[in-house]
Amino acid sequence: MNYSVLVVDDDKLVNEFLVETLKRAGYTCESVFSGEDALVLFKQREFDIILSDLKMKEMDGIQLLKHIKNINKETAFVIMTAYGTVSTAVKAIKMGAYDFLLKPLQAETIEHILKRVTEMLDLKQENQIMKQELSDKFQNIIGKSKEMKEVFELIQSVASARSTIMITGSSGSGKEMVARAIHYASNRADKPFIKLNCAALPENLVEAELFGYEKGAFTDAKKTNRGRFELADGGTLLLDEISEMPLNLQSKLLRVLQEREFERIGSANTISIDVRIIATSNRNLKEFISAGNFREDLYYRLNVIPIHLCALCERSEDIPLLVQHFIEKYNKENSKSITGVDQTALNLFVKYSWPGNVRELENLIERAVVTSKGTVLTEDDFPVEMSIGHAADDTPGLKVPMKLEEGNKFLILKTLEKFNWNKTKAADALGITTRTIRNKLAEYKVVEN
Repeated sequence: MNYSVLVVDDDKLVNEFLVETLKRAGYTCESVFSGEDALVLFKQREFDIILSDLKMKEMDGIQLLKHIKNINKETAFVIMTAYGTVSTAVKAIKMGAYDFLLKPLQAETIEHILKRVTEMLDLKQENQIMKQELSDKFQNIIGKSKEMKEVFELIQSVASARSTIMITGSSGSGKEMVARAIHYASNRADKPFIKLNCAALPENLVEAELFGYEKGAFTDAKKTNRGRFELADGGTLLLDEISEMPLNLQSKLLRVLQEREFERIGSANTISIDVRIIATSNRNLKEFISAGNFREDLYYRLNVIPIHLCALCERSEDIPLLVQHFIEKYNKENSKSITGVDQTALNLFVKYSWPGNVRELENLIERAVVTSKGTVLTEDDFPVEMSIGHAADDTPGLKVPMKLEEGNKFLILKTLEKFNWNKTKAADALGITTRTIRNKLAEYKVVEN
C-alpha cells in the first residue's frame, strides 16, 4: 500500500532532501517548515506517517507529537534529531513515536526506517481487516456439530487468559482460524497477531525470525532486525507446526515461555515481552518426544490448554453449512450466482473421506463455483475420483482392500459410464490418454455396446 508521508523540518535544504528521497522511494509526500503548519495540515487531511525534526521554533517535535497522537494515535511518528539530543528522542518513543533518526541524514537510512514503518502499518491493517472479518468471533468458523460447539465454548472461556494453547488436528482442519478467533475474542484484539510457520523456514533461519538479530551478528546481517517475539509484543504469537521447530531452539523457546524475556542474536541486552503463545501441530507430539525430537518439558509448557479439532469426516453434519458458506464466499469473489448443490452431490460430500479436511472442501467448492455453467452444483462439477471414497459401500463387486489393478479397472469403467462411454472425456477426467483407455478395455476384455 502507498502510505502518505508529511515531512516537518524548518531547514529548507534538509526538507527538500527528505522529500526528494521519499518520492524517489515511491512514497506520496508533502512537507511543511513548522510544527504549527504541520498541525493545521494534519487536521485538514491526516497522514499515515510523520517525519519531524525535534528542534524547531515555537512548536518543537515533542509538542507536535503530543498533538498528533491526540488526534490519531495510530499515526506513525518518526523523530529526527542530532546526537546530543538522543535522550529526548528516547523520551519521544515512550510518548508514542515509532523511532528516531540521527542527523546528518542518509538516504539509505531514511528508506530503511520508512520501510520498517510501512511494514508495521501493513501489519496493523491486516490485523484490522481480520478483526473485522471475525467481529462476531466465530463468523468464519462454521459448524453446529457437538464437536464444534465444544470448540466455540473453549474459545470463549480461554480467549483472555494468558496461558499457552496447543491446537491439534489434521492438516486443513482449521487450526490457524481457531487461533485467530482466540486472539480477536481476547483483550489483545487490538494488538498484533503474528505467525511463524516452523516448517516453512530452513533450520538456520528460524532462530533469526523468532528472536531477531543485531547488525553484524552474522555475515548477511546488514541491519538490525526485530524478530517475531518483538513484533507480537502485547499480542499473540502463533507457532504453526511446532513439531518442526529445531531441537536446539526448543530450550530457548522454553526460556522465553518461562521468563518472558530473550536476547536478539548478537546482543547481550535482554528484551522483556508480553506475548500470548498459541502453538499448532498436526503430528503426535508424544511420539516425537519418544523419538527424542521434541522436549517433554516444552510440550507440557505449551499444552496448558489443549484444543483438538476433529477431522471433517468426523463431523459430517457440518458439511452442508460449510458448502453453503463457501458457495456464498466464492459467488461474491467471482460475481457468480450459484444457489447451492443438488442432493446427489451433497450425499457424495457426506460419504467422502476428506483427507484434506475443510481446506480441501473449500478448494473444490471454489473451483466448482468458478467453472460451473449452471446455477446448482452437481456431481459432474467435482472430480470423478471422489466417488471412490464411498464406492465400496454402494457398488457391488468393489471391496476394500483390493489389488491396485482391480481398483484401476473399477475407476476406468465407472468414469466411462459417467461420460456415456465418451473416451476423450473420460481420459481427460482421469488424466490419461484415450489410447490407454482402449488398451485397458482390450485387457479387461470389455466389449462396447
